[in-house]
Amino acid sequence: MADTITVTGIVGTTPQLGDAAGTPVCNFRLATSLRRYDKQTGVWTEYGTNWYSVGAYRYLGKNVAASVNKGDRVVVTGRVRLREWSNQAGKGMTVDIDATSVGHDLTWGTTTFHKHNEAVEKSESDADPSDDAELPGSDPHSSSGQSSELVERAAEGFHNGWPSVSVGTENVEAA
Repeated sequence: MADTITVTGIVGTTPQLGDAAGTPVCNFRLATSLRRYDKQTGVWTEYGTNWYSVGAYRYLGKNVAASVNKGDRVVVTGRVRLREWSNQAGKGMTVDIDATSVGHDLTWGTTTFHKHNEAVEKSESDADPSDDAELPGSDPHSSSGQSSELVERAAEGFHNGWPSVSVGTENVEAA
């Protein structure tokens, strides 16, 4: 069983779209740093940077390559894998994340979502029809059912100067 991790950070390298045995893959490095505010000195203190190697496959990889740039703040969820290495310079450990989801961190700005029909058609043809029966209205590409309820609940949360978010043709504006 693989461990799942969610990490927020800054894209440290330009995402590169490549090919792994015929499967599209987008690779980039993600940097996170821990900062704490010292009340006594009134100064933020850095406690180092963690680096992750992120791989996004298939349609996710294509979309990441088209949407994410070096320096962007993102949220990445995926399966984590620790990989030990050694060479003439020494030994070390790399933390790899096989991404299942990548998106911009909306704490720091706004973004616009554009649904690609090719990816939607492929994911719908791969989907198990029994999944729809168990989770009515849970299709993330649908504008009805639970998805519209989530949009409405999100709209209630955007107030007091929070950024506006454009999802397709629907806008959620700050109140």
